[in-house]
Amino acid sequence: MTCWITLLTDFGHQDAYVGVMKGVIFSIHPQAQVIDLCHEIPPQDCRTASFQLLQAFPYFPKGTVHLVVVDPGVGTRRRAIALDFGNAYGVGPDNGVFSQVCDRYPPQRVVELTQPAFWRTPNPSATFHGRDIFAPVAAHLAAGTDFGRLGSAIDPQSLVRLSHLTYEMTPQGVQGWIQAIDHFGNVITTFPAALLAKGYHYIQIQGQQIPLLHTYGDAPHQQLMALVGSHGFIELAVNGGSAQLVLGCHNGDALWLV
Repeated sequence: MTCWITLLTDFGHQDAYVGVMKGVIFSIHPQAQVIDLCHEIPPQDCRTASFQLLQAFPYFPKGTVHLVVVDPGVGTRRRAIALDFGNAYGVGPDNGVFSQVCDRYPPQRVVELTQPAFWRTPNPSATFHGRDIFAPVAAHLAAGTDFGRLGSAIDPQSLVRLSHLTYEMTPQGVQGWIQAIDHFGNVITTFPAALLAKGYHYIQIQGQQIPLLHTYGDAPHQQLMALVGSHGFIELAVNGGSAQLVLGCHNGDALWLV
């Protein structure tokens, strides 16, 4: 059986960690098709991982296994899980990295990975569950192993969810948060494009009111703007520059739609 597996990690490309995980996958399922989704998630940044997974999730074939290893709690009591979304699967730590996908595409089943028969070893490293638990489970799942055999069923409502991934109505306007910052320095908010139908015109952050425009070229060179990105959320950008550098902001910072 051939199946797609995506890899989303914070491992970077300097070390062998990603290659080792692929070696484990191919040792179990040589026919697997592995896609490097992203390995430049900022270290331990579960918010960015959750956002990046959401962006990729709907664009892969039915049956794809999404393997996420951004795992600051590796070796602790945090649960290792697999999720069945009906037409796709997730494998990774229960630390919030699946928050936004679960909100948009609620899983039908979730299991805690309690069956060492599907791990690389029954005595996994305390620092590399990506190699010893998650990669082998993803490979077995892609090879056709029945989902229910991977572990013990748990309530999807018990999964860890990250905070500040939506927006709230306040007297000052609609409060949201920064949920990711991309390679270009574009600052992606938690405001969905649908809010613009209510007549808002600016993003307010750090005392600045930044106008909502249509596309990057609508602002003067090196000027801040707000617009709807291809992901469907409002983002802050600079024509020819980096909004993050101009604003000095960080993932999780608050801002307002006014």
